[in-house]
Amino acid sequence: MNLKHASNALVISLVLGLGHIGLTQAQDPATDGPEPAAAKTNTSKGPLPLDELRTFTRVFESIRTGHVEEVDDATLLEYAIKGMLQELDPHSAYLDKDNFKQLKESTTGHYGGLGIEVGNSEDGFVKVIAPIDDTPAKKAGVEAGDLITRIDGVKIKGKTLAEAIEMMRGDKGEKITLRIIREGKDEALTFTIVRDHIKIRSVRSRIIDQLYAYIRIAQFQAPTGDDFVAELKKVQRENPGLKGLIIDLRNNPGGVLQASVKVADALLEEGRIVYTEGRVAGSNAEFDAQPGDDSNGLPIVVLINGGSASASEIVAGALQDHKRALLIGTKSFGKGSVQSVIPLSETKAIKLTTSLYFTPNGRSIQAQGIAPDIIVERAKITAIKPRMALTEADLDGHLGNAKGGKESKAKDRKQDQLSSRKLLERDNQLYEAVVILKGLGILAPAVEKTAAMEADQ
Repeated sequence: MNLKHASNALVISLVLGLGHIGLTQAQDPATDGPEPAAAKTNTSKGPLPLDELRTFTRVFESIRTGHVEEVDDATLLEYAIKGMLQELDPHSAYLDKDNFKQLKESTTGHYGGLGIEVGNSEDGFVKVIAPIDDTPAKKAGVEAGDLITRIDGVKIKGKTLAEAIEMMRGDKGEKITLRIIREGKDEALTFTIVRDHIKIRSVRSRIIDQLYAYIRIAQFQAPTGDDFVAELKKVQRENPGLKGLIIDLRNNPGGVLQASVKVADALLEEGRIVYTEGRVAGSNAEFDAQPGDDSNGLPIVVLINGGSASASEIVAGALQDHKRALLIGTKSFGKGSVQSVIPLSETKAIKLTTSLYFTPNGRSIQAQGIAPDIIVERAKITAIKPRMALTEADLDGHLGNAKGGKESKAKDRKQDQLSSRKLLERDNQLYEAVVILKGLGILAPAVEKTAAMEADQ
């Protein structure tokens, strides 16, 4: 991976604005370091607005002397900082001691809580972007799209996202009750969940139909890039003769920039992966792939949906622009902004949107999302079970196969269809991904032959 024109002092974080997934590009926000470039550069035009500053001091003085409850100056100034950042965009935020700690914990994938990615909804509730695999929330049945209206009986409306997240965090073994509104349900649902120590395993793999590798990336943590490469090599080593690779980025809210770049780099021989543009020089960066395809040229299908955001969209966009993979599913979330985590002290920081990122072909997916090459809506599909009809091989006195091939009786065919039907009914998008890879495998030799003939002419 090559990084061009990036300031080593700039701390870049790609997050969905969830308040608990973070990263650093060049330095860890948990440690002291040089002042970020974004903080050093003065890009203001003209002198400070004195009239507005006088207004601010008058309001500040009015509150500190006249509010019914006494509020100390430090707290008031902290409120002012929070207000400035909150009004900028949904992803800029002030990180106090607890929130800064949560961000650093989530970057490494370790924290105490439920295991859900959340964001604000238009109704003022907390929206579940995605439950994280193998966590209490996922096991309890919380689903993407759920709206959390109460936590332990306390109304969420009117609270900030950070406050709601803090309410859901806690020590292992503690119980929490969520009241949830779910689309399609007439009545609210109640979930009582036991908090656990969340240690997220961001990369998992398995083999489908003996020929296709499936790798699920739940989110992009600091080690995710290395974990993906290791998992890819493992499935290839243990399953020689693989015909294709499926990368599942559905409901992946993003995370660490370097991890997303490394995943894309592992599958690309060359070319740009992503670049960023901002107002200050330190926020402009380009990431290029290094030679070498760790998948050895396997055909790739990438699954995305409305919960695929930020770093997930970087991977999906890079592979799509380079025509290295087919994207199937539904349009992605559309978060194309970059946040800089700027430490103010050892315990506090601000998360400031400092640039936008672009795919290799120069696309901005901000507020737009990435459209899949093939749209496949998630649906509940029930296959029609085949009747136990007779086949030629079931008839008494039937002739054997002229070439000595294995006979195919009705019961054998039913067994062969069973695993395929189960996959279709459990996950129709994944089923379609397998079907597409099979089609690519069938057509590939013909396409290569045609290309070779055209080259000879």
